[in-house]
Amino acid sequence: MGSTDAACTIACVLDHGGQFVLFDGKDVYELSDQEKPKEFAGKRVTVTGTLNGKTKTIQVDSITAAR
Repeated sequence: MGSTDAACTIACVLDHGGQFVLFDGKDVYELSDQEKPKEFAGKRVTVTGTLNGKTKTIQVDSITAAR
């Protein structure tokens, strides 16, 4: 893979056992869905779902490209 943000993110997840997360510039949130984020790796997104503030996990309903 190339040396893009997306390629780096996917390599970390697939090759090194990482997980797709949402980083809002301050906090990191674990995503319940680990398949859908692959197509948005390294990009700005809008995640819709339910946040568990205690565990900082988002139960993902949908992920779309940010506008």
